[in-house]
Amino acid sequence: MATVSPTPLLKDELDIVIPTIRNLDFLEMWRPFFQPYHLIIVQDGDPTKTIKVPEGFDYELYNRNDINRILGPKASCISFKDSACRCFGYMVSKKKYIYTIDDDCFVAKDPSGKDINALEQHIQNLLSPSTPFFFNTLYDPYRSGADFVRGYPFSLREGVPTAVSHGLWLNIPDYDAPTQLVKPLERNTRYVDAIMTIPKGTLFPMCGMNLAFNRELIGPAMYFGLMGDGQPIGRYDDMWAGWCTKVICDHLGWGVKTGLPYIWHSKASNPFVNLKKEYKGIYWQEELIPFFQSVALPKDCTTVQKCYIEISKQVKAKLGKVDDYFNKLADAMVTWIEAWDELNPSGNISAKIPNGASK
Repeated sequence: MATVSPTPLLKDELDIVIPTIRNLDFLEMWRPFFQPYHLIIVQDGDPTKTIKVPEGFDYELYNRNDINRILGPKASCISFKDSACRCFGYMVSKKKYIYTIDDDCFVAKDPSGKDINALEQHIQNLLSPSTPFFFNTLYDPYRSGADFVRGYPFSLREGVPTAVSHGLWLNIPDYDAPTQLVKPLERNTRYVDAIMTIPKGTLFPMCGMNLAFNRELIGPAMYFGLMGDGQPIGRYDDMWAGWCTKVICDHLGWGVKTGLPYIWHSKASNPFVNLKKEYKGIYWQEELIPFFQSVALPKDCTTVQKCYIEISKQVKAKLGKVDDYFNKLADAMVTWIEAWDELNPSGNISAKIPNGASK
């Protein structure tokens, strides 16, 4: 008897965004999970290089020439020679949800040896509420077999919309260069079967290699900054987006979840190359964290765009003193919002404009 496979969750409401400089052979492993979805591939580096995508995927591919053509002078806000270029994919997507993954991330197995469908778990995270205002000691109360514990206020049990689902990684840990250098052989083998909402007022280091978010809610804040080519810093792109996003989610009353799903992070990047990219960030983060902890957004910041422009003003006023780079970054943040609004003219555009055809 032929089995009817169920329609994948959010099939027409989610895009998968992949930044890359190489052929996407890794998609073969993800085929059972990704094939029903539309992919947006952002090619970094040399735009004349042809990138091969396995047969049978529905995708659109953008290189640097496309970014320059579509954004014109505003293309200056999209990083070059850095995985931060992925945020261009968020901007051109017309879907409600985004999942982004790096091309060195493979399918992980759960402790029973079963392949983990990371995308399905992210979707479950995004479709269930978050509890940022009061911590549930059983972690996510909406998972099957869990609930709110005794003493949890009933008025808060409805939760709030989940804006971000931050997934984790087995094998190669996501360490900074100094930690990589002193622990070159360390591997993450701990599979923790938990999802939790990050409490209001708490920042976290967001990793962009296994990340999903509600683009309609928080998309304009998912700017991965000015990194890579021509910039004094790299490898802080996802963290910058995470700090801005968390401050805005806290202000607007949305949630960020972290934990499941895991992917398998296959290869360690070179710690010496990483140190060169990160070393200013390692100094600057000691100023950046207190800055984000003290950002106050006024009541009239009622949209993500207004919140983001306000943060850019505060970046200029307070972090501009740390280094002139932050003045450039603050200007790029404004350019990013202008470009976002140009490509996404009305607030709620999901499902109205079809995606481009595959190239």
